[in-house]
Amino acid sequence: MRTPANTFKQALTAPGARIGLWLGLADPYAAELCATAGFDWLLIDGEHGPNDLRSMLGALQAVAPYPSHPVVRIPQGDAVLIKQVLEIGATTLLVPMVETAAQARDLVRATRYPPQGVRGVGSGLARSSRWGARPDYLQQANDSVCLLVQVETASALAQLDAIAAVEGVDGVFIGPADLSASMGHLGDPGHPDVQRAIDSAIDRILAAGKAPGILAVDDALARRYIGMGVRFVAVGVEATLLARAARALATRFTAAGVPP
Repeated sequence: MRTPANTFKQALTAPGARIGLWLGLADPYAAELCATAGFDWLLIDGEHGPNDLRSMLGALQAVAPYPSHPVVRIPQGDAVLIKQVLEIGATTLLVPMVETAAQARDLVRATRYPPQGVRGVGSGLARSSRWGARPDYLQQANDSVCLLVQVETASALAQLDAIAAVEGVDGVFIGPADLSASMGHLGDPGHPDVQRAIDSAIDRILAAGKAPGILAVDDALARRYIGMGVRFVAVGVEATLLARAARALATRFTAAGVPP
């Protein structure tokens, strides 16, 4: 059993958008349902979704039989947590609130075995190596990791060129919600100032030879970003889709006089 290449990482080096869906319900059954929809990637959210290590593991196992590639967003860039998430089988990580190139370099080192990094070696206990059934895992693991860093404040944008230049960073994800808040437009990521900042960031990330990414639940915005060259874009959140559909169904019947 050989260690497979990270096809999502490979795809990010080529033009074209990979379309994703955000998973915030922290439920493997819901994750598997979404994996049947045909998205290129699924984001298992451990920052704002109530996921812990075991529920992330459950989601990874649930989507494994399907073509959608799982991306795990950890709550913070902690080296110990990164080691654990890699060992449960995640190969692509999204790390929030990256502010400097030094922080990005530390994250690269946390995701790599020595001598390129500081990741602890315990693959015999890990799902990532299939408990030793992948004999080449230690030799292939560094190349198979895909690191996406999240730039989501005005101060981080000021450091964007340096962050994007860090070797080992595969993509830079723009966080519109936090970015708009940091620019004084809380709750208004569509504000013209925020959109100009996002447009500039996309261009700068592409110029650095890295993959820009974003979450855009507005269809028109998502298509505009795709046209600008964004390489990975999440176009919805499963919790939001469920909430809207449930409320719309209830409204249709309650409006007709049928009690809820």
